[in-house]
Amino acid sequence: MTPQGTITKKAAKKRKDLVSLSTMTAAEINGTFELALKLKIERKAGKVHKHLEGKNLAMIFQKPSTRTRVSFEMGMRQLGGHGMYLSGNDMQLGRGETIADTARVLSRYVDGIMARVFAHSDIETLAKHATVPVINGLSDFSHPCQALADYLTLLEHKGKLKGLTLAYVGDGNNVTHSLLFGGAKLGVNVVCVVPKGYEPDAGAVAMAKDDAKARGASVSVTHDLAGVAGADVVYTDVWASMGQEKEHAERVKIFMPYQINARLMAMTGKPDSLFMHCLPAHRGEEVTDEVADSPNSIVFDQAENRLHAQKAVLVQLMAG
Repeated sequence: MTPQGTITKKAAKKRKDLVSLSTMTAAEINGTFELALKLKIERKAGKVHKHLEGKNLAMIFQKPSTRTRVSFEMGMRQLGGHGMYLSGNDMQLGRGETIADTARVLSRYVDGIMARVFAHSDIETLAKHATVPVINGLSDFSHPCQALADYLTLLEHKGKLKGLTLAYVGDGNNVTHSLLFGGAKLGVNVVCVVPKGYEPDAGAVAMAKDDAKARGASVSVTHDLAGVAGADVVYTDVWASMGQEKEHAERVKIFMPYQINARLMAMTGKPDSLFMHCLPAHRGEEVTDEVADSPNSIVFDQAENRLHAQKAVLVQLMAG
């Protein structure tokens, strides 16, 4: 029988989490890309990976998602481990049992926790109290796994990241924040083109500006569509995220001038400017079919790379 003191010491050991890209270094992000590409190439060549053999990941979903569930579940399976889906109804996260106690209990059962939640504070609380790695699968403030997949995809298509310009057009939301954090660390110039009143969080912008300056890059926010000029990639997201359904009709009126269409793509002045979207897309709203299905669209490469980027994160946090 293992001495109680040993159990207590092991349970108290804190491992690194993925809560936000703002806390990662450029070296750590690039290390994730290197591992993701290695795993991707080896998987396509038929190699069987057992990095997480015998490991279990609890996957908490307050907000449902096709891509997040399938990519994490298949990622764990392809690495030799197991992903366990827990819906909001299964967990009652923060209702009844505290989030802190949920983190403590799950840490006794599984080797890692991935959570897709509404409030970013829930992710922070899970990470604070869990003794196993916690991965932010999405919160109202941050979507680090998406941004990792996005910049990995851009790296594959452009061969580099430093010096590129990414124009994000639309709502300054959680995806925007993660693109800002990641781009600033990697030396990508990020321009946020948004309607008045829908700017990204001022604190996130300030933090990204500091990191960008250190990398010789820039971060800016504008309401002028001319901000897309010179962009190597144009990125957008849905205008009304989950939980904002009541605002949808009003948001469509406000955001329609910011629709990504052939005219707006031409404003970049670069025929090879790429189009990105984290999906699912509301075609006919934030993007037209003409752009989404064009040769310059890499949206499905992004979707695939959610799998590979997250597998790298899982190995980095849970292996061993």
